[in-house]
Parts: sequence; structure tokens; C-alpha cells
Amino acid sequence: MPVARPESCNARVIAHVDMDCFYVQVEQRRQPELRGQPAAVVQYNAWKGGGLIAVGYEARKFGVKRSMRGDDAKKACPNIHLVQVPVARGKADLSIYRDAGSEVVAVLSRRGRCERASIDEVYLDLTDAAETMLAESPPESFGQLEEEASKSHILGLKDDGGDDKERVREWLCENKGDHRDKLLACGAIIVAELRRLVLKETEFTCSAGVAHNKMLAKLASGMNKPAQQTVVPRSSVKDLLGSLPIKKMKQLGGKLGDSLQSDLGVKTVGDLLHYSEGKLQERYGANTGTWLWNIARGNSGEEVQGRLLPKSHGSGKTFPGRQSLKTLASVRRWLNDLCEELSERLQLDLDKNKRIAHTLTLHANAYNLSETDSHKNFPSRSCPLRYGTIKIQEDSFNLFQAALREYLGAYPVTSEGNQENKWGITGLSVSASKIVTIPTGTCTIKKYFQGQSPSCLSGMEAYNCTEDQDSDLGHLKDLKEGTSLEKTRTESALCDWNSQEQKRLSQGTSTIKKYFEDQDPIGSSHLEATDWSEGKASLAVSGKGSDLGTQSKGLKEETSFEKTITMTARCHMDRQEQKRKSQPGTSSILKFFQHSSSSQSPQSGRGTDHDFQASSARDELQRSDISDGMSNCSRVREPKKESWDYKIDEVDLAIVDELPPEIQDELRLWLHPQKRQMASSGRANGPKSTSAAKPCPSIANYFLPLKKQKD
Repeated sequence: MPVARPESCNARVIAHVDMDCFYVQVEQRRQPELRGQPAAVVQYNAWKGGGLIAVGYEARKFGVKRSMRGDDAKKACPNIHLVQVPVARGKADLSIYRDAGSEVVAVLSRRGRCERASIDEVYLDLTDAAETMLAESPPESFGQLEEEASKSHILGLKDDGGDDKERVREWLCENKGDHRDKLLACGAIIVAELRRLVLKETEFTCSAGVAHNKMLAKLASGMNKPAQQTVVPRSSVKDLLGSLPIKKMKQLGGKLGDSLQSDLGVKTVGDLLHYSEGKLQERYGANTGTWLWNIARGNSGEEVQGRLLPKSHGSGKTFPGRQSLKTLASVRRWLNDLCEELSERLQLDLDKNKRIAHTLTLHANAYNLSETDSHKNFPSRSCPLRYGTIKIQEDSFNLFQAALREYLGAYPVTSEGNQENKWGITGLSVSASKIVTIPTGTCTIKKYFQGQSPSCLSGMEAYNCTEDQDSDLGHLKDLKEGTSLEKTRTESALCDWNSQEQKRLSQGTSTIKKYFEDQDPIGSSHLEATDWSEGKASLAVSGKGSDLGTQSKGLKEETSFEKTITMTARCHMDRQEQKRKSQPGTSSILKFFQHSSSSQSPQSGRGTDHDFQASSARDELQRSDISDGMSNCSRVREPKKESWDYKIDEVDLAIVDELPPEIQDELRLWLHPQKRQMASSGRANGPKSTSAAKPCPSIANYFLPLKKQKD
């Protein structure tokens, strides 16, 4: 429904620029021999030579219209040149026309706020430029106007039988006119200059309308074509709208316009002046009633949005007559092609303009032979958009199935498709909307998934970090090269630990290494770093060919020393942790792996004791071949095992199949505690391995845990 917006008290200068037979002009630029010849652009199909989507002015003189088929156009104009639209994936490919439209927008946006309304339409807010021109170099100071400006059509300008160009120059340079008309005159001169630049730089002609709001500018741009412009002074608005058919007004070509004609007998926009605002509000509601009252007087407060890029992307195709789709298989095949094109455009928009779309919408036109109401519309469906061709294809087909079930009602479709041919799809399209620029400072989620396989990141490739784009591109390169999560974490952890160790050494801070220096008879096994969080230690051990068996034997014989040194080290590290917390800038790697230290039973909807592997160095220790020494070293008191904390009711089962296989297995164990207990019992009763088992990836490695909630 239209939205009633009050018009600004300050005078505005708005222009609407409309390209002349744009598709034909693009083809004429590609094939210069077509210039001056009757030509049309046709979207080819097998029925009657295809449908015409653009007709050149030379062909229009012979009666050729857009509603014609290719064969009919040749009968009306035997010399017409029919140029076929490029085809990709079995449908029209409009990429060359979109790119050509971008060239025009780049020129027009030099003088004011620019809103791209379609491939070949642009709105311009020239208020600031006109105000500046009026203050610095008003039209009356011009010795001679440009030829293009003097060709302007000024609505309401009296015809005294003299030279039209001279009368236009007099109006544009009138120094006794009111401020609003002077601004329009400046706007007309600016638009004439822009149109000349568009022709010079792109070889395209365009027409324009200049007025005080978007509604009037849109109406005026089509009044004198091609390659001309029309100016709408405030004094001419009543005459312009008085005879304008109601259906010619934007947003009145559908049901609202039909209601005005049938219920109120309104045939022209001027007829609305006979109805008060209250009467229109009573009939059509407060908002629509006020909007109708305003447009009858030429008022519109709609602003130029300042958008150079399209606000949505879409891909669609029609299937008229016998071409209608009657099975789910045929619908899915075409949806896959449409979604593939949409995905490419979204990815291009993301890479080039740093914009992401949030909503995926499916539209379709259909018929149902079993339905008594033949005018029932096929419902549209929307869902959050997930980037990646396969994701978009899956979601669009799910949306279609849901809409089809609602559309058929008591006549559900079978899993095999439309066996009885009771329904058919005559039009199908998918679109992406709610496209926004990625905010500055937004970081990519990919950095938390360093080294994941690309398949696991298909839904996250849409996000980017605008503050550190070079870093993100490096991360993405690592992902494509198959860098493992283990390797990335290990390198990151060691770098952080080394940095922390250097800080503590430079501050004279002791580490737990000094308590173990005399216990290493070989001298080649070193405690590389120590880090604490909430009073719990995480030790990174690097065994460079050391004989841990010898050290373990000594520890076994000195149990009293073991207990003493462990308690001493724990107390010392608690003090060191308190010091670091009091010193700004001191950081611990464990802050990236913080998790709850308590667990609850599966019956309470919380997670159970799954070890959170906080450091890659500890994983390295588990993989070391220390079968004999490990049994003795295990006597050293280790920090209490941590558990992963989660809420079972927040687990989205729809994404389980998208996770890596090992994570799927772990998640299913969480959701089925009985199977988990049986699996744990089997491991407890089974033979113990004499070598260190290869650590299994945990889902905790991929997601930061929840903070434990206080009761």
C-alpha cells in the first residue's frame, strides 16, 4: 500500500531520468550498423518468434509494439531487425543491460544524490546543486544557454506564436520569477548538461522530467520522448493532473485504481479533488486516504534514497501455455538454474560492493484445475537467506513445496509430482532482498573456524571483515588450501604463549618452570609456557626427544616431593594470575576457550563431561609415544577435567547434517544419553591401548561455550 509522507516546506529539485529504448540502444552500440534502422529486442522462444521486450522508435512508426510476437512484428515491418537477448541456463541473461545502466548511473551521480530505480531509470535530488548554482551563477547571468537546455519543455508556458526556444530561454533566465521556479530553472540546466555527458560518454540518449517531487518528475519524464526533458512548475500541476487518467498514476494501476473507478466514479486524478480528506480516509483508511488527498494536489514527500546499487536481486522465467511445469522434478530443475544465477549475482555484489542480502523469497504463478476458485493466487514464501548455491537451491525448493501445499489445499501433491496434471506453474522466480552494506568494524565469523573445510563454511562465506580485509583474504586462502584446524590453533597458541612468557620474564615474574628445572635429568624436555584462568593450569609440554620414562620413574619414587611441589606451584600460579589481572594488557589464551567447569546430567537438559581441548600443545602431548612414561607421569596432579556446557533446547537439529562427520557423532551422543552411556561402558570394559590414542575433534573446538548461568 502507498505511504502518505508530508512534503517538505523547503523547495526541492528532483529529476527523473529515463533511458530511451534502452535495450535497443545497447544492441545498437554493440552493432553500429543497426543505428537508424527499425530494430527490436526479442526474448526468443519457439512460439511465434518470441516476445518483444524493447522496440526502437524507427520500428514504432510501422506499428510495432512491445506486446507483439516476433512473427507479428515482421509482418508489420518486414525490414525490422530482431536482436535476441543473450541466453544463459535456458533463460534471458540481462547482464549486459545492467552493466550499461551502471555506466549511466556513474555519470548522473556526479551532481547530486542518485537513486537507481531500475535498469534504465534513475532519480536525482539536485536541490543542493541548484541552490549553489542560484547563489553563485544564476541563469540570468548567462549570456547564452546551452542548446540542450533551450530545448526543454516548460509546462504551462504560454504559446504566443514566437520561437519556442526563445520563450524557453526567457523563462529559464527570468529574474522576476519566484524562488521555486528559479530553482527549477537551475535544475533544468543541470539536467541538460548531465544528459549531454551521458550521450558523450556512453552513446546513450535519455529523457528527463524536472519537478519539485519524485511523483511529478516521473510523470514528466515520459511526456516528451526521445532525448528531451520536461519541466513542471508549481503553477502547472493542477492542469497536468486534471486530465491524467487515474490508471496512469503510479500505484493506482491495480485494485486501488479499480476501486476508485467503480466505487467513487473517479476517472482522472483531478476528480479526486471533489472528495475531502476525511471522506477518503473513511473509505480507504487513514494512511491511504491521506495519500490520495495529497497526490490529487501534486504533493509527495517521498525522498530520493541515495542508492546507486539495486535494492534486490532476482531471477525468474515464465512458462506459458503448454510449457507450464506440472511435476516437482521439472520445478526443481528450473529452480536450480534460477538459484544458480541468483547466487552468482549475490556473490558478485558481495565481492564488489561488500553487501549482503538477508531474505530469500519465492514467487510463482500457477493454475489449479481442481480448484473452483480459478483466481486463487499462488502464495509467496520467504525465509532467511543462506549464501551458497546449494543452500539457496534447497531453501527455494522447500519454500515452493510449502507454498504448493497451501495452494492445493484439499488436493495435496504426491511425492512423485503432479500425476493427474491438476496443477501447473506458469511463472517462477526467486529474489534476494534486504541487502545492506556490511557495517564498518564487523568481523568475519570465519576467524573462529580457521582451517575448516570449505564445505563447512558455505553458510558463512557471505560475511566479511571490513576493518581487516587483507587478513580475511589470507584466512580464506588458508581455508581453500585445506589448512587444518589443529595446525592453525597450535601456531596461534604458541605465539600467544611465547608473547606472554616474554612479558613475564621482562617483568621479573617467575614461572612454574623453575620448580621443575632440577627434575629434568636430560635437559631437553622443557615446559614452554604456563597460562592460568580462574585458578586452573594449562601446561604446554614440548618433548624434543626426551626420555620421559626416566623422569617419571624419579617422580614415582618421590611421591612426597610430588605432592609438595604441586601444591607450591598451584599457590604460586594463583598469585601470578592475580598480578596479571591487576596489570592492564595482560592476556591469556584461555580467554578464547572459556567454558563452564561444572556439568549437569543429560536429563536436566545440560551437557555432560566432554573434555574441552584448550590447547593444541596438550593434544601434541596426547599424541606422543610415551606408553611407559605416561602411566607414571599421570601421577602428577593435573587440573580437573573440564566439561562442555550447553542447552539442549537451543540445539538446532536442522544443521546436524551440515557438521563434519565426527561432530555429528558427538552431537548425537549428547542428544541420546543412553547410547552415550553404553558407548562409555564399552570403552571402560574394553582393552586399554598401550599407545596414545589419536584425539577426536570435539564440537567444543568449533563453538565458544556458554557461560554457566547462576541459579
